[in-house]
Amino acid sequence: MYTYPKQFDVIVVGGGHAGVEAALAAARMGCQTLMLSINVDTIGQMSCNPAIGGLAKGHLAREIDALGGEMGKATDMTGLQFRMLNTKKGPSVWAPRAQCDKKAYQFRLKWVCEREPNLFLQQGQAGRLLIKDQKVYGVETQFGVQYLGKTIILTTGTFLRGLMHIGKAQATGGRAGEAAAMGMSDSLKEIGLRLGRLKTGTPPRILKRSINFEKTETQPRD
Repeated sequence: MYTYPKQFDVIVVGGGHAGVEAALAAARMGCQTLMLSINVDTIGQMSCNPAIGGLAKGHLAREIDALGGEMGKATDMTGLQFRMLNTKKGPSVWAPRAQCDKKAYQFRLKWVCEREPNLFLQQGQAGRLLIKDQKVYGVETQFGVQYLGKTIILTTGTFLRGLMHIGKAQATGGRAGEAAAMGMSDSLKEIGLRLGRLKTGTPPRILKRSINFEKTETQPRD
């Protein structure tokens, strides 16, 4: 076991969309902030559909933008197509959506995080919370490295005890090609939190040269 010598005001576990926004917001408020990610090379990774906004999410993307977040800025810099969905219906169900260059988006967010003065990036999988007198004071990685902090924010996304269904087969994983985070679930369960499971779905990828584009319809941008 090894205790990292620097103590933090805020520790953010996870480096996806939520983790990036939480870490940057804390750092920009003057907090000494640690982002702990399983892989620092996938900070801000767009997993499957490289879209920002859309139905039920467009308002959230705009709220983040209004609060000074990076999502909108990165989308402006790396967007390929911008559309307002549902315009044939009433304005209450209109939804802004941008399709981004998924690698350019990820590279930019990682670059922004690396340049933030009060933000420190560390690679490691959080294994458990450190708790004393019913108060969380840090996290420990699966390799026994302890990071101490006043506030812990969990943004684990699909990785927390992640299970992938491919046809009738099942395999653990946060997303294709990446391991699930297993230990933190047990740690949360030990302190009395009830765990559940949410499901998302993604269609299969198809080979470009297998498509007859003459039979497809162009979807123009706004």
